[in-house]
Amino acid sequence: QAQLVESGGGLVRPGGSLRLSCAASGSRFNINSMGWYRQSPGEQRELVAVIAASGGTNYADSVEGRFTISRDTAKNTVYLEMNSLEPEDTAVYYCKADLQVYGGGRVHYWGQGTQVTVSS
Repeated sequence: QAQLVESGGGLVRPGGSLRLSCAASGSRFNINSMGWYRQSPGEQRELVAVIAASGGTNYADSVEGRFTISRDTAKNTVYLEMNSLEPEDTAVYYCKADLQVYGGGRVHYWGQGTQVTVSS
């Protein structure tokens, strides 16, 4: 088993910045990819950004140029730097990890979610 612990959400004014963190811990594993998704009330969960084991990244069009995903492989931690935040970015942000767990195969894990609210 592995666990994901998220931090960094909160309330910010339009144009402001926030940094989310997600740390994976638990069983021995290799990380295939880690990413961030978000879900607004009444909406489906959507991909925000993902970073692969190779370091390659992919972003939703709506956040391209404003958000940056990065990682610290030694800490099994992924970050989402969010700049120029807009009210439309308000959502619960979820971390997702695609892990190869030793003796357990490939497993997807989700974090508990962290609220990001952009409002004046």
